[in-house]
Parts: sequence; C-alpha cells; structure tokens
Amino acid sequence: MTTRYKTKAFIFKKKEINESNRNFSVFTEEFGRMEIFAKAIRKNASKLRNGVDIFNLSEIEFIQGRNRKTLTDAVAIEKFSTIPQDLEKFKIANAVGEVLEDFIKGEEKDREIFNLLRETFSRLNNQNAEKGRRARIYYYFLWNILSLLGYKPEVDKCATCRSNLNPLDIYFSNKSGGVICKKCLNHDNAARKINSDVAKVLRLILKKDWQTISRIKVGPSSQKLLEDISDTAVHFFCPAHC
Repeated sequence: MTTRYKTKAFIFKKKEINESNRNFSVFTEEFGRMEIFAKAIRKNASKLRNGVDIFNLSEIEFIQGRNRKTLTDAVAIEKFSTIPQDLEKFKIANAVGEVLEDFIKGEEKDREIFNLLRETFSRLNNQNAEKGRRARIYYYFLWNILSLLGYKPEVDKCATCRSNLNPLDIYFSNKSGGVICKKCLNHDNAARKINSDVAKVLRLILKKDWQTISRIKVGPSSQKLLEDISDTAVHFFCPAHC
C-alpha cells in the first residue's frame, strides 16, 4: 500500500518539464526542503493547477516513489496575490527563493525557517511602502536565515577583540564574523567600512524588531552599504559559491 504524506509547503521555485509536467522546489513544515514532481499539472483539466504555484503556501499531499516524490493533491492556503502583480515584490520573492535554493540542499525539518518564510511572504504581500523599505524585508529574511544556519554575525562588540565599538570607525568582516574595530582590520583585508546606521539596522534585524525596522529612515548611502554587505555575505557563506 502506497503511503501518502501531507504537509504545508512554500513553493519557491518551479521548472517546466516537457509540455505538461512541472517540478516544484518547496520548503515544508514537516520535512524541510523537497523537490516535488507534478504530473500533467500544465493541462487544463489538471485538478492540481489551482492548488500549487510559485510563491504560494499550500497544503500538499505526495507519495514517495523510488526516485522522486510525486504530488497527488494540493490546496492553496495563501496565494500572496500581490507578489506576482508587482515587479519589485516579485524580484524580492525570487531573491528569497534563490537563498533557499543555494543554502538548503537536504531534507531536514526546521520549523523556525518555515515560520520565517511565512512571516516574510506575508509581510511582502502586504507591504505597500516605497522601494527602500520593501528591500528591508529581504535583508530581514537573509540575516535571520543566516543566523538560523549558524552564521549569525556579531554586531554589538568587535567580533575579533570583543572591545566596544566606535560607531565612527567600524567595519564589517564576514571572515571575522561580524562588525570589527579599526585595530582589528588587519585580520581581513576585504572588510568593508560601514556606518552606525547600518550597524543599527543589523542589530534590529537580529532582534527581529520589525516594527522599528519598518519605520526608521535609512539614507541612500546606508541602504547601498547594507545591500553590499548582504551580497558579500551570501557569496562568502553560500556553498554554491565556494
């Protein structure tokens, strides 16, 4: 007798296979990341069409075959309908999906990551603020998932010598594990000079204080610094870039 499994799943990537099939990359509540094969889902008569799609939260049912998992049923719980309709939101959602694709390879249940995804997609779906504030949703997701995966940066003291930080002379070093002072700069020639605004945003993100993050003003130069150190962190820690 074939065993059927049921779980909630975020769909973060889809790939077309020939004229009628798709493969979905999902992160599930009970099993972590999985690849799910959806047979004939692109046909108009498919009962699965309305239940699962990119950037949905769905309840899925599947069977485990010898070589793959096959989708047998799907019901959309939340479609996050504003994301596909807004190019900027769609790009942010894609960036979240790329982080999952790059960092999470095997199946392993992680309820904290699942909850972070639900929080992120719900927030993005409901966010109507300007571009800079929307981008903070991605940085909030990125730095918190890095922390959950064991890469949490030190942002309160110098990551190298543990001394108090001078907010006028601080640097960010992935190699050293966070913010460092000027005297420890020789430990990482690639460290990037940052300012107190960027350090403040990182502290708020790691405290998960979204209410404050969503309200504070961050200038264009600080926004660019946050973008730069976030991009370098992905390339530094991601197995795909090693």
